[in-house]
Amino acid sequence: MSWLVLVISGVLEAVWATALGKSEGFSRLAPSLVFGVALIGSMAGLAWAMRDLPVGTAYAVWVGIGAVLTVVYAMVTGAEPVSTLKVVFLVMIVGGVVGLKLAH
Repeated sequence: MSWLVLVISGVLEAVWATALGKSEGFSRLAPSLVFGVALIGSMAGLAWAMRDLPVGTAYAVWVGIGAVLTVVYAMVTGAEPVSTLKVVFLVMIVGGVVGLKLAH
């Protein structure tokens, strides 16, 4: 269950990171609210998962999921250009996250 909560928390990290960018310095209400709710949910889930998982592994997996999803979303929406190197490095991050899970 801790791994599932950690994955959901990682997804919420991508949500709050994206919303933070769209909030334009907290000057736009809707993205600012999404940021706040997703941030609280993400941190609460991370904290809960860390009760059973090693801190270093949990944090690395959480950050990896959030980083990859944030970049993929930006590339899919056209906010960030797609390149072969970016895709290769994203795959490397995913590989590292999977490796941490398997090594647990």
